[in-house]
Amino acid sequence: MSINQMFARKVIAASISGSMFAIVLGLIVTDPFVGEAGSAGEYFQGAMISIPFYLIYSFPVILVYGTLTSAVSDLLAFFISNRTNRVMEIYISLILHLLFGSILLGLSLAAAVLFFITDYILQRKQFGGWRNALKSLGLPVLVWIVFMGGVYVLDASLLKW
Repeated sequence: MSINQMFARKVIAASISGSMFAIVLGLIVTDPFVGEAGSAGEYFQGAMISIPFYLIYSFPVILVYGTLTSAVSDLLAFFISNRTNRVMEIYISLILHLLFGSILLGLSLAAAVLFFITDYILQRKQFGGWRNALKSLGLPVLVWIVFMGGVYVLDASLLKW
């Protein structure tokens, strides 16, 4: 696989894992400004508000830092495994992903693992190409629009009461 195809696959992995990361983080840490949710409605509203917030701040970092460090991890793993044992390439890559992902401890480590798993699945399915990479950048935008639309609907419904 060429470097060009690898970077296209990494962009797709960043789009998918960045969107998933924001959604999962929004469901776990619903609203960092309010605190604990007292009811299911408050939890739902907090999640709807926090997901676009997390997406705006985490996706650019995952796209730029995650793509570059993942490419470096895969290239280093490829060269090291060629010198030692070719079977170890995936494990070396995982270790390097974890090393690069440990920069902010828990959050960035979770994002790195999610990125690694997504990229591994895409690599096994031989999914890539720049056309698909550019299309995949619409996924975070779509997630942002859906959840911001949800926030708008919640606010509009609360104003009626």
